[in-house]
Amino acid sequence: MLAGFSNNFRMWMPNMPMMLVSAKNATARQPARATFRVLPRMTKHEIKEYLTKIYGLPVQKVNTANYLGKRKLVRGSRQVIRYKYADFKKAVVSFDRSFTDVGVGLRIPEIDDDEPEP
Repeated sequence: MLAGFSNNFRMWMPNMPMMLVSAKNATARQPARATFRVLPRMTKHEIKEYLTKIYGLPVQKVNTANYLGKRKLVRGSRQVIRYKYADFKKAVVSFDRSFTDVGVGLRIPEIDDDEPEP
């Protein structure tokens, strides 16, 4: 057994990727929002739990929309090949009013120090 860990603590780490598509800071009229591209089988509850438990983000509301992958057709000289991109779900996450800055345009000092200044 590892030092500092007990047998009673278990955390489920899902194998469900979430790709950040866009993020907007809070304004006077609406809270901060982020848009993610997730697997179609993920539910609103799972998305909220994932962001609150793993990243500690104050999620207020989750809206989702399902999208079918585009169908493509490639015409060659002898044959026609058809294929389709994977289906996906788009999740728009609204954060609590206490969370105002999503970090868009955030500069990281450790990375920025390596670049020479003009």
